[in-house]
Amino acid sequence: MGKDNDMRLSGMLLPISALPSNYGIGCFSKEAYEFVDTLKKCGQSLWQILPLGPTGYGDSPYQSFSTFAGNPYFIDLETLVKDGLLGRLECEGADFGTGNTIDYEKMFHTRYRILHMAYQRAVTNGITETDNYHSFVKKNESWLPDYALFMALKDANHGKSWSEWEEGIRNRRPEALEEAGQKYKTDIGFYEFVQYEFFRQWDALKKYANEQGIQIIGDIPIYVAFDSADTWSDTKQFQLDEDNLPVAVAGCPPDGFSADGQLWGNPLYDWEYHKKTGYAWWMRRIAHCFALYDIVRIDHFRGFDEYYAIPYGEKTARNGKWQQGPGMDLFGAVREQFGDLPIIAEDLGFLTDSVRRMLKESGYPGMKVLQFAFDSREESDYLPHNYERNCVVYTGTHDNNTVMGWYDELSPEDKKLAVDYLHNAYTPKKEIYWDYIALAMRSVADTCIIPVQDYLGLGKEARINTPSTLGGNWVYRLPKKTFDAAKIRKIRRMTEICARLPKVQKEAEEEKETEVTTDTKER
Repeated sequence: MGKDNDMRLSGMLLPISALPSNYGIGCFSKEAYEFVDTLKKCGQSLWQILPLGPTGYGDSPYQSFSTFAGNPYFIDLETLVKDGLLGRLECEGADFGTGNTIDYEKMFHTRYRILHMAYQRAVTNGITETDNYHSFVKKNESWLPDYALFMALKDANHGKSWSEWEEGIRNRRPEALEEAGQKYKTDIGFYEFVQYEFFRQWDALKKYANEQGIQIIGDIPIYVAFDSADTWSDTKQFQLDEDNLPVAVAGCPPDGFSADGQLWGNPLYDWEYHKKTGYAWWMRRIAHCFALYDIVRIDHFRGFDEYYAIPYGEKTARNGKWQQGPGMDLFGAVREQFGDLPIIAEDLGFLTDSVRRMLKESGYPGMKVLQFAFDSREESDYLPHNYERNCVVYTGTHDNNTVMGWYDELSPEDKKLAVDYLHNAYTPKKEIYWDYIALAMRSVADTCIIPVQDYLGLGKEARINTPSTLGGNWVYRLPKKTFDAAKIRKIRRMTEICARLPKVQKEAEEEKETEVTTDTKER
């Protein structure tokens, strides 16, 4: 990414869930295609999204029922109507919630009922017997059967965690699995169909984006959820006891932002086991991600150097300990198998010398977040004059406040530092977000990503997630028709003068201008 002199790139951050649509949550609908068009008009070349997996409890895309499966909520119902699998009135008459935020409870009850109707018609219409369908199932046999059975069993057990299932199923005894496969055959078929439809629609959207010169930046969470098909289907990969319960769980230690630290609760990997297998599961995971995305951001990069292990059952992250991770041994294996991949390392937080060495050796660009730059108590690596070219700069991420929300909450000392640094004391407060966008765009960073909410100048009400809190997260949705012509022109002009306009677009415009000039002269 961005290693050549002519490769200064920029893009926007917007989760699929936050797109506008008619049925309660963002999805692969016409609004997604329109957003791609907007990116192109704005002179952008990148669209960064969040993980696409099916969300579990808490609705976080970082706590998914599968690291390989796609989120059923993202399936566009309008496409199913066009394909004759749903009636328009069936969709319009369903209650997906009202208002500008996502109602996950209604989504859970209503979306699956609608998708079941589509599946029954797909079976009746013979879609599940087509070559394309069978090819999809065969192509994904390393994870799809386990995932579909896992979800079917979860439904049969009223949503309980797999650790509470009947002993034979819980421990994957062959005879119990065979019996369950027969008993829940229809439900398994449903979950396979949902994944078929998800990937069919996602592939079409990604193809369209690529055709418009837009690359997709996806996200690979470092951990998987305990209550997931990944953990249940292969317990050997994780640090579990004889009862298949975690020995310790993942999180982050206390810091200036959180006195108790962050207790994520994910099971930890048995890195010795992974090393013995040549990191086979990770190779499959990486390959799968690069089939989904053009560029991949690896979440919590420092956790591969050292990971924070919190004893299972703890209520906070205070009593955790740092343990040795695989380090460059894993990323060396990735390079050996796939060559140099376009990977972004999420290297935020406290970094040790060994993490810095791992980042440098990997060659991956790290992340710089402007909201972390203005700390009056100390010099910050996040101030733009400290950047190296091989990095990705953000005004903020999905875990940050919006720029306007952040600016409102700055201490007087930090705000003075920010004003002095930007030399913008006379900028009207309502326009202050443009100064931070411009600062990011002008920086030497090869790549610049701006959350859509910051381009719109929105406040804290538009925040995506507040770490270590429950409720009110992951629910934000973008209103329709938010980018008017004036805003598009302003973003494009800034992109152009900061030398981030895609080369193909620039050459096309120059060619068009030449044609217009020639035509005028001839007349």
